[in-house]
Amino acid sequence: MPYNWQQSDWPDFHYDSSVVEEDLLRFSDRAGQVTGLLRALPEPAQTETVLQFMVAEAMKTSEIEGEALSRPDVMSSIRHRLGLDADRPIVRDRSADGAAELMVEVRQSWAEPLDEATLFNWHRMLMANNPHVKIGAWRTHSEPMQVISGAVGKEKVHFEAPPSSAVPNAMGRFLTWFNAGQNQPKATPLRAAIAHLYFESIHPFEDGNGRMGRAIAEKALSQGLGRPVVLSLSRTIERQRNLYYEALQKAQRSNGITAWLSYFTTTVLAAQSDAEKQVELTLGLTQLFDRFRDILNERQLHTVRRMSYADPGGFEGGMNARKYVSLNRVSKATATRDLQQLSKLGVFRPVGAGRSARYELNL
Repeated sequence: MPYNWQQSDWPDFHYDSSVVEEDLLRFSDRAGQVTGLLRALPEPAQTETVLQFMVAEAMKTSEIEGEALSRPDVMSSIRHRLGLDADRPIVRDRSADGAAELMVEVRQSWAEPLDEATLFNWHRMLMANNPHVKIGAWRTHSEPMQVISGAVGKEKVHFEAPPSSAVPNAMGRFLTWFNAGQNQPKATPLRAAIAHLYFESIHPFEDGNGRMGRAIAEKALSQGLGRPVVLSLSRTIERQRNLYYEALQKAQRSNGITAWLSYFTTTVLAAQSDAEKQVELTLGLTQLFDRFRDILNERQLHTVRRMSYADPGGFEGGMNARKYVSLNRVSKATATRDLQQLSKLGVFRPVGAGRSARYELNL
């Protein structure tokens, strides 16, 4: 079967919107709920919560592509670019710095139209540490642009994009379509889903297309809401990345994309649910810190903050004495004493017994 761009109806995507109609309503409702919860936080906590979403997005969009970034470098770079830290941080991971720069740019310029110069600038940020890639320009190589997996000699081609010679015209048409749909809030997740699929199917750059495409989806969601979106789409995608690649691969075989829209809107709703849980967690932590700020020592406060930075599902495996020792560089006796006090105060709740005993935040 030919790819979507090889078919006569490309890029006139068609779909049954009734399949996702309820999801579209849920998206609008949940977006309002998350915004309301966020506004209930003190301003510093609002800023830190948004920062955590940006860090998660930078980290997870790279992990989807098999690249691990330095979290401290991503965090430091974003904080500096948001004006939260006056001094320029020492960032050793240049890829982390580029990903952070892109996250800040996408969030701050959400309302602006998308054009060639913007995409080239995003690509330069993202690929600044890659000397083997043509940066800030469409691909021009004559070889087929293919998405491949498998060992050398046993490669499997999942998708082949249009030839490089077709990219400028294809992207010109894409940008016209994207900007024409900016003021359609009712169809926000649909526009984001189509934008991502459309861009990925052109695959206009030598590398970085997946990360660029997810940034475009975030921009589309923000434009539809009329404000920067509060969630991490990539964190949700990364949890089941195989489903993401399978859905994308199937969608690139036809311009009938109802199944893709169903997958994408479901994923967006899951990301919103995660965001709501994280903001609720932050609200609970704010109340907790207000209550125990003068009771807990610095080690205990540091541990609670570190656990709060985890995904909404919680700090992986909970907290135990071994982790506490490593996190705070103290003796096991001190760790045990601190943890027992946190449990007695009700900050932590014990889970399990024996060797599997651990503590979780009690919010």
